[in-house]
Amino acid sequence: MKNRFNFSLLLFTLIVWSCNKPLDDKDLWKAIIAPANPISDATCLTGSVKGTMLAGKTYTVCGDLFINEGDTLLIEEGVTINFSVNANGGAPVGIGVKGTLLALGTQNRPINFTFPGVTKTDELGANPNTDPALKGKWTGIIGAPTCPMMIIKWAHVEFGGAAISSAMKTFTSGTSPYSLYFANPKGIFVLEDSWIYGSTDDPFRINGGKIAVMRNTFEKCGYTGGEAMNAKAGTIGDFAYNLCIGMATNGPKLSNINVAVGVPSSNVRIYNNTIVNCGYRRAAAGRGGSINFEEGAGGMAYNNLIVNCKFGLRVVNNPIADTANLRYGYNWYYADSVSVASQFIPSLSVSTAISQPQATDVPNPYNYLPEGWKPGNVYTAPQSLVGANDPQFINGPVPLPTGLKLADIAVVGKFNFALKPSSPCIGKGYIGFNPKADVPVDLKYGATEITPPGKDIGAYQSNGRGNHH
Repeated sequence: MKNRFNFSLLLFTLIVWSCNKPLDDKDLWKAIIAPANPISDATCLTGSVKGTMLAGKTYTVCGDLFINEGDTLLIEEGVTINFSVNANGGAPVGIGVKGTLLALGTQNRPINFTFPGVTKTDELGANPNTDPALKGKWTGIIGAPTCPMMIIKWAHVEFGGAAISSAMKTFTSGTSPYSLYFANPKGIFVLEDSWIYGSTDDPFRINGGKIAVMRNTFEKCGYTGGEAMNAKAGTIGDFAYNLCIGMATNGPKLSNINVAVGVPSSNVRIYNNTIVNCGYRRAAAGRGGSINFEEGAGGMAYNNLIVNCKFGLRVVNNPIADTANLRYGYNWYYADSVSVASQFIPSLSVSTAISQPQATDVPNPYNYLPEGWKPGNVYTAPQSLVGANDPQFINGPVPLPTGLKLADIAVVGKFNFALKPSSPCIGKGYIGFNPKADVPVDLKYGATEITPPGKDIGAYQSNGRGNHH
């Protein structure tokens, strides 16, 4: 009896201790995403796929992979996926997604989607005509309208955007090459803490759905056109704390074109992003720069740091954005030339923009716009704006290094876009709004968190929140 009592006491003690023990995040994470149907890395992958790509393994893809409707592919931390050319014809390959894709990397062990043997040309001023990052080596991850969920966390997506195979077109109804593509108006798309490097066009195109695109880095995307995010057709959610550098056109662009009947209009909160040297590979005149709202799209844009971009925030007049449901301000501009400063508020002579001046912006437009100025009018910025309002990056291309053009700055390289403690951007952000949890907050099936607006301008926060790249 005594022994039974001691055993019961010991069991009770263990239970109490377990209930009060601090949660071990690593153990909890493993419990949540226990592997199922492990996929072997012993052979070259092609065709239908479902199950789990196991942590730390390297997989080679030599033909289009397809996740069928109702199936799930889980990619664990530290996985590398090397895309080859199709073994039966030499064409580029990719992943078509009718089901669910969960790519769950971690900060210490990110996932890599790449094309082996390609050397990054990270030097400043690399010739875009010969840059492999802009040529597209593998197709991309292409979601079909039936894809209910695409979750990508802590992943490198490099050299995507090659031509889509006829099999992929049939499977997804996609026709254009994008590194990431999502097209379900009722679906959920999450991209967080990831790096998108190089693409032939948009690295990320979305045609409807609820999104959380947070704390990512977009580098050197689009050959003669392409935005960091090109969102259309009833896209709703958040684009925040992203670093966009050297985009062919804009950082984020929002439109409502092709929205389905009964689907709410596009409305995205664009806040606390750092957008650097964008718009200079855009082939069409009057396009490209930083942030773009057009064709029935609403939303908001606050606390964005816009440095040496071809144009400031553009609200497009034809077809017109949803100006009744559009709010913006507290954005910070820097220019190394009069021509760039003269497009902080784009003029109709070279753009279809009708952006309104906001006294909360830095610099305050009412201090440099000529008397009688109206939205769309041409103006010449005063020389005093050139080099003014330096954001004080820890190590950034400000002022423009001698001998380089604005178009030459397209990659992060050795730059560090976090702010010095003396930066005038610290404490100047607007926090009087809240992002809504349009996507679930969940370690596996949603966003890790919906990071609220920051008190500092740009993607990097002095309190340690925001972008961690």
